[in-house]
Amino acid sequence: MKNNVKKVLSIMLVLSMLLTLAACGAKPTPEVAAPEEQKVASKIEQIKAKGKIVLGTSADYPPYEFHKAINGKDEIVGFDIEIAKMIAKDLGVGLEIKDMKFDGLLAALVVDDIDFIVAGMVPKEERKQSVDFSIQYYQADQNVLIRTEDAEKITSIEALKGLKVGAQKSTVQEDLAKEKTEAAEVKSLSKITDLVLELQNGKVDAVVLVGPVANAYAKQNPKLAVSGISLGAEEGVAIAVNKGTADLLEAINKSLDTMIKAGTIDKFIEEATLLSEQE
Repeated sequence: MKNNVKKVLSIMLVLSMLLTLAACGAKPTPEVAAPEEQKVASKIEQIKAKGKIVLGTSADYPPYEFHKAINGKDEIVGFDIEIAKMIAKDLGVGLEIKDMKFDGLLAALVVDDIDFIVAGMVPKEERKQSVDFSIQYYQADQNVLIRTEDAEKITSIEALKGLKVGAQKSTVQEDLAKEKTEAAEVKSLSKITDLVLELQNGKVDAVVLVGPVANAYAKQNPKLAVSGISLGAEEGVAIAVNKGTADLLEAINKSLDTMIKAGTIDKFIEEATLLSEQE
């Protein structure tokens, strides 16, 4: 009996050794090669595939971008819009316009809800952390919009001390209002139209605006005037694109350079200014 048990154990041991040796000598199963990753289309390729480029803007900033009734239809117009149209034309695609609050534009660009921003935007350093900017295409002075009745009273920066001053949120004008006016309060709102209404209703005493915009609102309303106060020239405005879209940025810079050299942007500004002054 014991001999039989020993024989069985010996056979099992030999079988086990043979199986182990077979496993060790087996060739490793070749790994299945992962399919080659599809090449990610460039930004311009994506835009051309859609057949349109999506513009983000804040249409309360005449003559840059604003709403205008044309032939009974509300349209967004302005020299920024004409620049955007020219860029779309150069790319061979249509233009879709998304009108939103200025302080929401960068967030919309970062998540690809829009393809580019043309909205009188100054390329400040903090903005450059999240997006890239084109060459600058326009520069203007910073002014102060007031009520006509206060024209003789508010004639200098010192005269704004202790007053309530309005400015658009997340803009250079908001920074200037806080840094240079010594205002008792700086009221920041998302829409310039709301700020102008606050000025008309006596809720603020002045609104800091870039020169062409201040002039446009003053010409539309005889109760408003542009003061003689100058807060200096803006740094210059540029077009914003998402990071990682160098091909689109290059195409935009090429379009802008062509327009600047041909005097096309000056023509757009002149036409938009006249349009903003029409009733």
